[in-house]
Amino acid sequence: MIWTGFSFRWYAKLFSNDNIQNAALNSLIVAFAAAPMATIIATFSALVLVRGGDFRAKELSNGLITLPLMVPEIVTAVATLIFFATLGINLGLINVIIAHTVFCIPFAYMPIKAALEAMDPNLELAGRDLYSNKTSAFRTITLPLLTPGILSGFMLAFVISIDDFIITLMVAGGGATTLPVYIYSMVKMGVSPEVNAVSSLMLAFSVLIVTFYWLFNKKIKY
Repeated sequence: MIWTGFSFRWYAKLFSNDNIQNAALNSLIVAFAAAPMATIIATFSALVLVRGGDFRAKELSNGLITLPLMVPEIVTAVATLIFFATLGINLGLINVIIAHTVFCIPFAYMPIKAALEAMDPNLELAGRDLYSNKTSAFRTITLPLLTPGILSGFMLAFVISIDDFIITLMVAGGGATTLPVYIYSMVKMGVSPEVNAVSSLMLAFSVLIVTFYWLFNKKIKY
């Protein structure tokens, strides 16, 4: 194929392709469902492991949470598929959301844990000294200081989810095709301008998310 100039024809073709639209919608549904759940679980886990004091299973719990970061993704994908098959659960979009939530927890957990460890615990104690109860001190002191870390974890989980291919390919059933899986099926037939157009839109979307986070974080600091 010979390049003849810039054109928006392939973008127009994308928006008229029902299969791509359905795949993109599935990707957004999964990411917007999995990322918040993973972030909430990661936040509570970080609070327990960092501020919960010493307990017998602390190191084991921390290791289990971060385990998906240390094993190949294909291992996690196969284990997840075996888990669903053992329970007799039919593959579908719900399976993808559950699998992405579990897989994204450590990615959300690490920045939240780092932000919590960098926070001075004496600030919350000072609030308690000023007659704030534990809930009020957490809401007015800890949570605002932890917000950048929580947002970082959410953004990372969202990007990981919307870009994931291996786990999605393993656990997605009929009608649960996401954009990365659909792009892979297109690439197997050759890299067309339509594939390049989809890839450029995904890149632009990722840049938009990073820019939004940078502006939000800058606003918090200043």
